[in-house]
Amino acid sequence: MLSAAAVLEILTYLVTAARTQVDEAREYGPMRLMTGARRLTEQLPADVVGASGPALGRFLRELAAVEPTATPTRDRTEYVERLDALCALAADALLETHGRTPPPDPS
Repeated sequence: MLSAAAVLEILTYLVTAARTQVDEAREYGPMRLMTGARRLTEQLPADVVGASGPALGRFLRELAAVEPTATPTRDRTEYVERLDALCALAADALLETHGRTPPPDPS
């Protein structure tokens, strides 16, 4: 279970990022959301991460590997492909978490 302080930190980040986004270029929106996702993973208890299955482990590793300042302005096609791959890993992790078998890892 996340502490109230951890939840408040993430909520505050997301709300202030939403406000900042009103005045920023739209390309920064995905970067802000990915930062929020990374901050959430940093708050996961060690026992949750340690007990995670292979699909969740792959998802967390790939999420951590995303460059913190990545935006779709550098190489939009590559950025979108990376997000698509993360979405597929997230789906696999959800299936695994709910006791269903995700497709085999293609690597």
